[in-house]
Amino acid sequence: MSGKLLAIGLAVALLCAAATNVAFLCRHRGACSVPTVDWRRPWRTSKALWSARWFAIGMGVALVAWLLHVAALATAPITLVQVVISGGLVFLAVLAERAFGIKLGRRQWLAIVVMAGGLALVTATVPAPKNAHSSYSPVAMFAFQAALLTFAAVFMGSARMSRRARYALLLGVASGMLFAGSDAALKAITKHIGDHGPAGILTPWVIPCVMASVMGFFASARSLQDRDAVAVISLTTVASTITTLVGGFVVFNDPMASNPAQIGLQMAGFVLVCVAAALIPAPVRAADEVSTETDDADAEEPGDVRDRRPARAPAEAGVPVA
Repeated sequence: MSGKLLAIGLAVALLCAAATNVAFLCRHRGACSVPTVDWRRPWRTSKALWSARWFAIGMGVALVAWLLHVAALATAPITLVQVVISGGLVFLAVLAERAFGIKLGRRQWLAIVVMAGGLALVTATVPAPKNAHSSYSPVAMFAFQAALLTFAAVFMGSARMSRRARYALLLGVASGMLFAGSDAALKAITKHIGDHGPAGILTPWVIPCVMASVMGFFASARSLQDRDAVAVISLTTVASTITTLVGGFVVFNDPMASNPAQIGLQMAGFVLVCVAAALIPAPVRAADEVSTETDDADAEEPGDVRDRRPARAPAEAGVPVA
């Protein structure tokens, strides 16, 4: 792979990062104006979500981001593409406060900085690849997809987990993992299309790609109904990044750091990301205070992630309550 082609791929990935975060924030604003997402009623839920103007706008922006992502995957290694996209957390914090009126606390700003620093360390220690690494192990791909789909299904289907106060954050993690699984399958599909033309789309990896995309759509939409949007989006991004790194190493044989110093820095980066993930959620007590301002007369199901959503009027105005 030429240096020029790699630079173009990474530039496209950076544009994808900005578009992805705008899409997340638009969908958050729209999702907060509809009833609780219920994947057991996919048609009714999808209709409600798409009827929300901001959610529809967010999906349109997400489509642009997806097309940019496909272009980046076709011209650069999956690992580097995902690391660049994860750097979009910087865009997320700025856009959330300046354009969407979401106020971040000092702890959340600190978490964003720490998370960006950790991801920067991970980025700096990824060895420079020689090609786009489209070749992959079918056995490893099958195991990778099966593990992700099963893990996410447990998160989405567990009634016990749904009663947790931080259930939206768990769903954010699950959706990030599903997006990574979809990306890995998509990367394999692009290889087959490159080798066999349009007929390459008839690969079995279309099945997990579609399954992960659909499950990720519903899991992400429900997680975005939580008022702590920045935490949900950040953890979705981190989960997607880490899962993609694992997939790149295991499935696509992307190079790993071998120098002791590089390995140490990479591990330090992962530790910083973990610390930031623990810091970024807003305190439960503060969230509960906001939830008391919502309509107390509405009876909510156990595990309703809207229990920490902003009141309806501010959500429709696009100014979530801090």
